[in-house]
Amino acid sequence: MNVGDRVRLLTGREEGIITRLLDNDLVEVAIDNDFTIPVLRREVVVVAAEETKAFGQSAASVAAEKKAAASGAAQAAKAAGVSASPAAAQKANSPAPLPAAKNAAPVVQKGVYLALTHQSPELLAVQLVNHTDQEVLYTFGEERNGQYRALGADKLAAKAASVPLGYWHLKDFDQWPALVAQLLPYKLNGNTAYELLTKRLQFKAASFYTSRQPNVPVLQREAYLFQLDEKPAPPAVIAPEKLAETLKAQLTGNAPAKPAAIAPAPEPAKAITAPPHEVDLHLEALRPEGAEGLSNTAILKLQLDAFEDTLSRALATNMHEIVFIHGSGNGTLRKELHKLLSRNRDIKFFEDSKKEKFGYGATLVRLK
Repeated sequence: MNVGDRVRLLTGREEGIITRLLDNDLVEVAIDNDFTIPVLRREVVVVAAEETKAFGQSAASVAAEKKAAASGAAQAAKAAGVSASPAAAQKANSPAPLPAAKNAAPVVQKGVYLALTHQSPELLAVQLVNHTDQEVLYTFGEERNGQYRALGADKLAAKAASVPLGYWHLKDFDQWPALVAQLLPYKLNGNTAYELLTKRLQFKAASFYTSRQPNVPVLQREAYLFQLDEKPAPPAVIAPEKLAETLKAQLTGNAPAKPAAIAPAPEPAKAITAPPHEVDLHLEALRPEGAEGLSNTAILKLQLDAFEDTLSRALATNMHEIVFIHGSGNGTLRKELHKLLSRNRDIKFFEDSKKEKFGYGATLVRLK
């Protein structure tokens, strides 16, 4: 029994989705009428996929899907400060007419997306969708009140979607955290290494409800869709000798009309260079100007940032091993490095390196 499983209550006919595992005996279930309740594990049973295939969707599931469209319209109206009329809700519940060809939804381009899909009218599942021809390594987390919390990390195959990484209620839209995703595309035996891309998403009602796509690739269903691997266009640059002329024209009202916006061509991914076999993390090696103005905490953060950047480049360029020279000292940096290495599934093993040369001041990392 896992988060995301559809279950039926043994004490009634209600069905719902497990949104959290509260403890060994208790789970949280979102019933299809959109409220969550704690339930003992022994009082629910997982609805098997074979049952749905044999008997079709349950009445509760059908009712939930019919209600989803009306709920989406009501939430959009509420976010805009407008009350949804009963006629609008009834219209949302009615089958939508086929759109004309000129009004057809735009084709979703290749890329990596965040998709939110209705599990019930109020409950949304959060997934990553890889609509590209290469695999992607990813980390996924949320940021709330300046504090980051990791939620998942895995490898996503080409043309595939992740398992649900979380479940959110539309009624709590104003309390949704910012989502932070890190993406590293790669292709086995490929000849190109890519930069790690970090994307932070903070949802706003105006753009959220307009992101709805009727048939998302890979998922083959309706979802709210947000691209994660697009890069913002660089700001326009004006030559210094033209700046005064441009400002004068704008102030006198004689500025020429702005040309129509042209979408910039996507920037090619930058090649990543492999780090040296031995990397010195001492402060004097990372910051030759010295430690003036830096606290011990800031120094440790500088060293850990250099370590993570070097390790990611070593993995991206298929290095077999790398040595990090951290010194012995009070052992704080060594302890932090070993803690991070022990959590990384791309590390085969790590050990103290060349004790006759470094003593306990260096760590050898063997990469998978």
